[in-house]
Amino acid sequence: QLQLVESGGGLVQPGGSLRLSCAASGFTLDYYAIGWFRQGPGKEREGVSCISSSGGRRNYADSVKGRFTISRDNAKNTVYLQMNSLKPEDTAVYYCAAATRILLYRLCVSSEFGSWGQGTQVTVSS
Repeated sequence: QLQLVESGGGLVQPGGSLRLSCAASGFTLDYYAIGWFRQGPGKEREGVSCISSSGGRRNYADSVKGRFTISRDNAKNTVYLQMNSLKPEDTAVYYCAAATRILLYRLCVSSEFGSWGQGTQVTVSS
């Protein structure tokens, strides 16, 4: 059974940093593209960043470009989202998801993903 578990969320002040992890169990991440999505209070789920199975292609939402970095360590079966210069509008539940194939010319969309984690809360507040 494919399982994804997010961790690393928490409360941070504006301008601070967090690193989210997405660990896989029951399958090897090597052949999967991974996406990070978020859903803020009263908002729809939106794509944040995605990375190809090889790690060679990464896409970001305009709102996080230059602040967030997605990476993967297939040896650890884990994908990371490094979030710097956090803003209150980054407050959301963050989810990771796995897909066997995504379009790489644009930011991934949730409909491309079949396996999802349970989410981790990120709160940016002073």
